[in-house]
Amino acid sequence: MSTIPTPIPVTILTGFLGSGKTTLLNRILTERHGEKIAVIENEFGEVGIDNELLLSGDEQIVEMNNGCICCTVRGDLVRILNELMQKRDDGTLAFERVIIETTGLAEPAPVAQTFFVDEAIARRYLLDAVVTLVDAVHAGKQLDEHDAAQAQVGFADRLLLSKTELVDAVQLNALQERLAAMNPRATQQAVHFGETPLAEILDIRGFNLNAALEIDAAFLAGAHHHHHDSIGSVVFRAERDFDGARLQDFIGSIVRVFSDDLMRYKGVMAVDDLPYRIVLQGVHALMGASPGQPWEDAPRISTLVFIGRDLPRDIIVMGLQKCLR
Repeated sequence: MSTIPTPIPVTILTGFLGSGKTTLLNRILTERHGEKIAVIENEFGEVGIDNELLLSGDEQIVEMNNGCICCTVRGDLVRILNELMQKRDDGTLAFERVIIETTGLAEPAPVAQTFFVDEAIARRYLLDAVVTLVDAVHAGKQLDEHDAAQAQVGFADRLLLSKTELVDAVQLNALQERLAAMNPRATQQAVHFGETPLAEILDIRGFNLNAALEIDAAFLAGAHHHHHDSIGSVVFRAERDFDGARLQDFIGSIVRVFSDDLMRYKGVMAVDDLPYRIVLQGVHALMGASPGQPWEDAPRISTLVFIGRDLPRDIIVMGLQKCLR
């Protein structure tokens, strides 16, 4: 009986123009970090590439001196992922994980959805997390003027703030509060010229249904948000169990009606006196639920967060309240 190969973890790296993605990628491609990583990007950065060219044509796959693989993609992402996996299977290439850079003006949703809607890709790759770089100097203006910048924040599992040394403490705090209001489930971390330990951006398991849903308690207490961002979040907490049937019907209806605007949503919930947590996670219309860790002696507190564009907060909160037992 043949064994099913362990899926290759994938990190999506996104961020608006000038946020520092290229700096971070160049470090990954040249540093002796001991990881065998395939980095898929739209254009090569300022790196000296004098290694063996493994694939010619519109796309290029280049093996770097440190064992990393750099790919340019100007076509179908599914095709290049399949080509990489084929070369891995036949021994031509060796890599343990993939990092995909999106273009600075793009929303990460289509890339993320690739790992759920394409069966072959879903079987061989595992979407680990979306990591978004945020330019602390220009983020305010970018978030005000560009929907893509807001979407990149809304989709993130982790936010890396670059150029924080160029703004004062008041500006930085205001930006962090704004980002938390838009996406409270993403942790924030300052980075300097891409000098981020790889352990901070890899194996986050942001798309793991059993990963804990951790949201800053200070945010739940009520962060003051003075910006009119289209991307925002709705957070709901309850200390009573949900009625499973009512909850399933309500979440299903919310997803059907608002799926285009629902970017990410996740819940860790107590349902029907079950001894274990029920974990919900979705991306637009793609939704899944699974049994989580046992409650044991922990308080049966449910937390759900919905992140998206112009979400109907009152409808979501009141609907969830009616689902409680």
